[in-house]
Amino acid sequence: MSELQAKYLKDYQQSDFTINHLSLDFQLNIPTTKVVAISQVERQSKQATELVLDGEDLDLVSVKVNSQPASHQVKDKQLYIQADLDNFELEIITHIKPAENTALEGLYMSDGAYCTQCEAEGFRRITYYLDRPDVLAKFDVRVEADKTEFPFLLSNGNLISSGDAVNGRHFATWQDPFPKPSYLFALVAGDFDLLEDQFTTRSGRDVKLQVFVDKGNLHKAHHAMASLKKSMKWDEDRFDLEYDLDIYMIVAVDFFNMGAMENKGLNVFNTKYVLADKESATDDDYHGIESVIGHEYFHNWTGNRVTCRDWFQLSLKEGLTVFRDQEFSSDVGSRPVNRIQAIQVIRNHQFAEDAGPMAHPIRPESVIEMNNFYTVTVYNKGAEVIRMMHTLLGEKNFQAGMKLYFERHDGQAVTCDDFVSAMEDASGVDLQQFRLWYSQAGTPSVAVSENFEDGQYQLTLTQSRPTVAGNNDLPMHIPFDVELIDLDGKSITSKVLNFTERQQTFTFDGLTQKPVVSLLQDFSAPVKLEYQYEDEHLAHLMRYASSEVARWEASVSLFSKSVWDNVKALVAGKSMQLSDIVKDAFKGVILDEKLDEELIAEIMSVPSISALVEQTESVDLDSLITARSFVKDELALACEDEVVARYHTSKDKDIASARALKNECLSWACVANEEHEALVNAQYESATNMTDSLGALKVASDLNLSNRESLMTHFENRWVDTPLVMDKWFTLQAIQDSEQVIDKIKALTSHKAFSFNNPNRVRSLIGSFAAGNIKHFHKSDGSGYQYLTDILKKMNIINPQVAARIITPLIQFSKFDLARQQKIKESLQELIELPDLSKDLYEKVSRALS
Repeated sequence: MSELQAKYLKDYQQSDFTINHLSLDFQLNIPTTKVVAISQVERQSKQATELVLDGEDLDLVSVKVNSQPASHQVKDKQLYIQADLDNFELEIITHIKPAENTALEGLYMSDGAYCTQCEAEGFRRITYYLDRPDVLAKFDVRVEADKTEFPFLLSNGNLISSGDAVNGRHFATWQDPFPKPSYLFALVAGDFDLLEDQFTTRSGRDVKLQVFVDKGNLHKAHHAMASLKKSMKWDEDRFDLEYDLDIYMIVAVDFFNMGAMENKGLNVFNTKYVLADKESATDDDYHGIESVIGHEYFHNWTGNRVTCRDWFQLSLKEGLTVFRDQEFSSDVGSRPVNRIQAIQVIRNHQFAEDAGPMAHPIRPESVIEMNNFYTVTVYNKGAEVIRMMHTLLGEKNFQAGMKLYFERHDGQAVTCDDFVSAMEDASGVDLQQFRLWYSQAGTPSVAVSENFEDGQYQLTLTQSRPTVAGNNDLPMHIPFDVELIDLDGKSITSKVLNFTERQQTFTFDGLTQKPVVSLLQDFSAPVKLEYQYEDEHLAHLMRYASSEVARWEASVSLFSKSVWDNVKALVAGKSMQLSDIVKDAFKGVILDEKLDEELIAEIMSVPSISALVEQTESVDLDSLITARSFVKDELALACEDEVVARYHTSKDKDIASARALKNECLSWACVANEEHEALVNAQYESATNMTDSLGALKVASDLNLSNRESLMTHFENRWVDTPLVMDKWFTLQAIQDSEQVIDKIKALTSHKAFSFNNPNRVRSLIGSFAAGNIKHFHKSDGSGYQYLTDILKKMNIINPQVAARIITPLIQFSKFDLARQQKIKESLQELIELPDLSKDLYEKVSRALS
């Protein structure tokens, strides 16, 4: 049980030893790879006489100190070496078996290629080492392998030498001039197609750019390359940051636990975020690739040049870099739509995490398994905290803070406090209270009351937070953006309120009429809003709010209010109804020729069942499903003529925004009347891109139209040998509204395109069912829970990290009825009793049960 003990931020101590230089030699062979690691070690604590290194699943061959055999012992996944020396050279030789490494951490094989994933604690699967982010060393790496099978031998930094070795083998030597922690180490060896280009930095240096993809996929790499060049230019223009090596490489691999990894100069990517062409990738795929390429590139400074002191500081690099990639996407695309998508992640996923057993601050206080804290809280709420800081300081002061941060800490491993201090010192703004966002878990709520009298309008804000173990309940510094709009739709004023007290009243003078207020505009803080909107109020905001994001916000609130009103009606035994105000508000948006088509599509993409669940403390799930379906049906029926007309005006435009609107209109039209199924067939058959093809298929599948099976079969036959496209097909199968859906999923796990060893396949089929098919995953008989439990038992052995990701819907159960909660707890109890339960699952299951 010793490995299941939590680690605490408060217990952080500097390592007794550090390593300032590491030379690695890899002899890549199947099944056994030999790794020779030579470290230059320096003692930091004079009292230390024993060096303790981390290691896992390693076959230790030898240990030498200053070329002599050293006294050592392996115990509890650590190597203990007697070392009463201030400086010494340490040589460790290990054997590893990458082909047997299904956990996909450390060095493993993906479709015949060697690749690595070392964040957070994967390097210890390669060699014994001080596998912690505050130990920074310069790396020299020599890789040797069969020349025919593995013509490309890649690692971090710049290529120093390469050539032939004996017996048909060859080698390459790489040197990274920048000190880095072990989690940023990367190695790739394989046979790829290569796309090359170059980028000239503003100081005139030419950087070689390379994108490596599986054979036959070269034509799908061009968008990734274009996105990389766009990212490099944007970071120079917006953040004054220039790339620092002679080469930048991206390698796409199909077997990967994460989206991508920012290893210095050699980014390893999930193929999902590299490969794209018009025929096989949707507009969302193109956007996702651009965003993730940017994210990993931006890490070169916010994560690599300045890194984390310890893993509790993960948001230091991830929250900041998510903010940067969101700003990149907003600057090169639609700022309102990108902001809406970021808000949806917080509201629909992060709020759920805050309300569940894995609730934690963006800087966690304790962890058992670090992989469990690569969360929407650390990443996305972390980005919202950076965004609030940007709001409070303004662009000029924020950029001054960034500059000071790099000047102070380049080449260091630092903390979140170091970042905030740089912002304070550069701007002169006191952020002491604001720091609470880093340490207090849970989602704050802001209750709003208003009063209008004698030309004076008052807003009173009251903040509260849920009780979360270990938290202080102190008032937060909340930037609260509001706009006042008159009854004619004209803006009276718009400003950000500095809300810092438990309760605070803000006064607006000189008004001739009570205004309509737009609250928390652009989601200026990640808080829940408590305010009793009237339908007329929301309809007014949908039409007149200056912020397009606020107009979308009003549409979400109006739809949600209508659903909850009808849930109450069902519970009370009354008939459901939908007011003309709601119908006319949505009809007005659909007809508005001045609105961006992508924004209209976002408004028409009304809240999902899971999004609605997050709006309440407890839910009658069956009534919610019925009420949402009723409101959606009534809206579609009321707007049938408008959506059909809008569909035809958008269908021939070859731009992403028009395609987004067209596909929403197609869905609404078929919800209103199945006679529009002919439009689905016509769009599918004439589609020249994956967005249109998948859009039609999704409508047929989601609505169980009569053409569903024929279209699904046609799609499968066409794309069965293209894994990323089949992932889309698996997802549609998983979220189908069918009483037989679990049986279908079970059968699909034997499909030739499916593999439990591939995280993408597991996420697309099993993960999509658990997270996206609310109705059938939460079926009252518990069959959905039992099926996921059976899968988790299997994945616990194959890939614990993936298992811990897909379990999330099973541990967030507090809002459901007691009968469902009991069935979920029985499933969790079944898991906790497994004798070989991984740390990844143990942490989540035990916290859910407690």
